[in-house]
Amino acid sequence: MFAERLLTPVVRTLNTRYLALEHADLASLPGPRPGSTYMLYVHVPFCQRLCPYCSFNRFPFSEARAVPYFESLREEMRMVAALGYDFDSMYVGGGTPTIMLAELTRTIDLARELFSIKEVSSETNPNHLTQEYIEELAPRVQRFSVGVQSFDDGLLKQMDRYDKYGSGAEMLERIQATAGAFHSMNVDMIFNFPSQTEAMLRHDVEMLKESGCNQTTFYPLMASPIVSRELAKTVGPVDYKREADFYKILSEGLSDTFENGSAWTFSRIAGGMIDEYIVDYEEYVGIGSGAFSYLDGTLYVNTFSLREYGTQLSAGRMGVAGKKSFGKHERMRYRFLMELFGLKLDKKRFLRDFGVSIDRGLLMEMTYMRAVGAFDRDDACVLTLTPKGRYLMVAMMREFFIGVNNVRDQARQALKPDERELLFGEGGCDGEA
Repeated sequence: MFAERLLTPVVRTLNTRYLALEHADLASLPGPRPGSTYMLYVHVPFCQRLCPYCSFNRFPFSEARAVPYFESLREEMRMVAALGYDFDSMYVGGGTPTIMLAELTRTIDLARELFSIKEVSSETNPNHLTQEYIEELAPRVQRFSVGVQSFDDGLLKQMDRYDKYGSGAEMLERIQATAGAFHSMNVDMIFNFPSQTEAMLRHDVEMLKESGCNQTTFYPLMASPIVSRELAKTVGPVDYKREADFYKILSEGLSDTFENGSAWTFSRIAGGMIDEYIVDYEEYVGIGSGAFSYLDGTLYVNTFSLREYGTQLSAGRMGVAGKKSFGKHERMRYRFLMELFGLKLDKKRFLRDFGVSIDRGLLMEMTYMRAVGAFDRDDACVLTLTPKGRYLMVAMMREFFIGVNNVRDQARQALKPDERELLFGEGGCDGEA
């Protein structure tokens, strides 16, 4: 799509400028502001084996590393409570949050004791869709999100997931057996993987309809430069020219069963929780190694080193290692992206919060989006999107997360040699540690 080819390099350049972190020697995050609403993000950075396309902070699992980590994680949670924060929503991401079931349930239970938690979302992998896990998590978790990525066995082998989690047919059977146990059962998928064909994508769409899940999130492949180079060596380069066509295929294929909850989330239920909690909660607190917090216009990033994270918590300090403060124009762009990605921008709220109309504050962005036919409703109150506009928000969000993944790659480069060896040596992608 020509509009996307114009948009992508501009957003990529802006992200490079905006997402340049500064070192932060902070003992803790700032406290909450009266009247503000926040979401709690909890990061569990352990996996049995590391997927080659993933840029999140993650380490090969070992009980010796994970048990003290969970203890530090809960201590950081207590520090957040002592600052005066409260939350009604909690998102547990990874890594693989369900890597140690007892530790995860202990962590969720503590959060419910400390805060006014009403809904919990947790990620998992297909091998944890078992009766034991369901019995423990169903009373605690409202939204369970399982990472499938594709039901095509060839793609699963290329992603190094076939041996770990089974065939597409086996994963489908597990999802069908789990459907109904949670208020929301989400299946995470990837589209535009280098070797994926249109036929593979159509097959994935049909499998989702058969799965019984009530929500699916179709992520475009969001490879940072480091990951892109690795993919090019093995399965081929990422081709963004076909991304719009793939998005149209999956959107039209799902439309008779699912409705858009965001630009890339599709749901059978009204008001379902979506993966991008930053859409529903502009401000959030992240705890754990590699977690991000966004508070009052400043992004805070926790250390990516497990050792440093444990040391800081033992010394009574939170895990913060870097930060980036954003100016008014940057914050307006962030609001523009997040609300439109969530399918609706409130113009009156924008004017109230920034003291300027969106047409004056973001003249270039509004002119471009109108010129390419991105807006469906465009009146004094709200902006909504056409199908073309939804895809452009997918492309913009893809570039936003690639920019965030660049930050993660930079943070990993600063790890000590032994921790880097866990990620990039023989103990990382190809074996368990």
